[in-house]
Amino acid sequence: MRHLLKAAGISGESPLRNVALLTTVYGTGMMLTEIARMPVRAYLNGDGSVRVKSCVDAAIAYNGKERPIYWSNAKVTNAMDAYLAYRTDQRQGTTPMATAFRGLDPDGPLFSTGEGQPYKLIERRTRSGTPSYSCDSLSQLFRKLHLQAGIEGASAMSGRRTFAVRLANNGFDLRHINELLGHETLTATKRLIDADPVRLGAIVARVI
Repeated sequence: MRHLLKAAGISGESPLRNVALLTTVYGTGMMLTEIARMPVRAYLNGDGSVRVKSCVDAAIAYNGKERPIYWSNAKVTNAMDAYLAYRTDQRQGTTPMATAFRGLDPDGPLFSTGEGQPYKLIERRTRSGTPSYSCDSLSQLFRKLHLQAGIEGASAMSGRRTFAVRLANNGFDLRHINELLGHETLTATKRLIDADPVRLGAIVARVI
């Protein structure tokens, strides 16, 4: 993980964004589609302080149900703060009200492209006709960041697994992990934690 973050911080486009993205995925367990649609106000309070206890709104949650999210990991917030400071300096997503939300538009995207634009979601339909969303550009970026660090087969789901396993290995109750991931059943959470435990355990030993 240290090598992954180091590689992301010294190469490619928007290194501050890339490090913030990786720490957010591995430090919160959010899906990339959720991260792509998360607004600035989900991370910042109006006075510019970090909104430690926040939520993934039902409108952007992968399953359409609100769940809590905690911006309490210092490594995650340090990376996010550095990225948002860069955006403010570059006037990406800023507003005339420079004293509120650190000068950023509270309804604007928390993460943006290198050009300062929101990430676009693609809507697909399942066989049953249910809409399904993906953010291909963010998924490609996530894979690219891992590949340049020599890690193959990475996805946001592997990030969620790592997040869940880390919490389980630190003794957190399965019900609490379930709530943070937004799973409807404890079985789904247990299945995620039990997936490829040896490989994930090695990753978790150095996560964040």
